[in-house]
Amino acid sequence: MRQMLHKFLLAALPVVFLAGCVDYGKVDQGRTVAVDKDKKTVTIIRDKANDTNKPDYNYLPALTYSFPAVSAEMGPEPKAGLRMKLDADKAEVVLYDPQKKSFVTIPIQIVDKQEGIDASHPLVFDTATGKAKAFPAVDKDKKIVTIYSGRQKLLVSFIPPEEYVSLPASAWDSGDEIRVYYKEDGKALRLMNITKTNIFKR
Repeated sequence: MRQMLHKFLLAALPVVFLAGCVDYGKVDQGRTVAVDKDKKTVTIIRDKANDTNKPDYNYLPALTYSFPAVSAEMGPEPKAGLRMKLDADKAEVVLYDPQKKSFVTIPIQIVDKQEGIDASHPLVFDTATGKAKAFPAVDKDKKIVTIYSGRQKLLVSFIPPEEYVSLPASAWDSGDEIRVYYKEDGKALRLMNITKTNIFKR
């Protein structure tokens, strides 16, 4: 009996060893703040909440990943943007500052606020062309920025402080949400663009 038990334990050891050595990799998810097409890298601010409806983009430092070596493992190239949060109730916008590598909270003067605006609403969708209107939109003369948040169903026009008036429209935009699968830090094995991927499409 003791001999049989000894043989069983010896046979089971390789299985236990292999199971303990399996590296399933890790997953990161966040909002894109930079894309370097030459270096083939993407930089994100991690979503600490991991909640699509209530994301929390306040993780620092920003994380940079190389594109997957296998092109088939990457979805649509993500779009970058610096807007982390739009809070119309507090009248403020939070942007990521790539120079300071930190966040900046900007007080805004709200000119107009429209709630309950879905993606097909005439204010944000041009039925004549069948295309969504371009947002953010910046009126340099009136110094007004207009942002549409599809997640919040919110269309807001506001005047930022003077020092932020010259920012391009892209700075006020929210970057695409992406999910990265990796085993080695900084090297994506798979990259999924959540914003531009319809998981229900076959």
